[in-house]
Amino acid sequence: MCTGRCSRFVAGALYPLALISIICNIILFFPDWKVTYAKDGHLTEEVKYMGGLVGGGFMVIAPALFIHVTGKQGCCANRCGMFLSILFAAVGVCGALYSFVVAMLGLINGPSESYLKNQNLWYLCTEPKGVVEFNIGLFSTLLVCSALQLILCASQMINGLIGCICGACVEKGPL
Repeated sequence: MCTGRCSRFVAGALYPLALISIICNIILFFPDWKVTYAKDGHLTEEVKYMGGLVGGGFMVIAPALFIHVTGKQGCCANRCGMFLSILFAAVGVCGALYSFVVAMLGLINGPSESYLKNQNLWYLCTEPKGVVEFNIGLFSTLLVCSALQLILCASQMINGLIGCICGACVEKGPL
């Protein structure tokens, strides 16, 4: 596969992951679909860090747009474009890493110590109903999305390096 096609694949995979991250982070602000918890400050710090919105969302979608454009220039784009895609992919790596760490902290800290291993503690969180499962589901989704984003952005850095060093591939016509 040439580096341009690989860039388009990476960008195409990053778009839905960034969208899922943004949606999950927004939903985390509205447990039980009510604004009262956010308004009254009854959200965990990890929700307020907005890892999915800022890190896995905007810091990944912006590089994905550039990476996509890089892949559209002919088969593989030019060396300068591939070099710039390395820099943009590095921004995506930072964003995905931020989202990953925040999601991990959201799962580790939770409402009480070691609540993941001890489901008997879940009854302590009475309001809103099912908030522990709600947070676990969304933070786990953010964790998976950010891990995939991290892999894709890192692979684009390698792809961009190959495209920068080797140049564009040329489709050979009949002799």
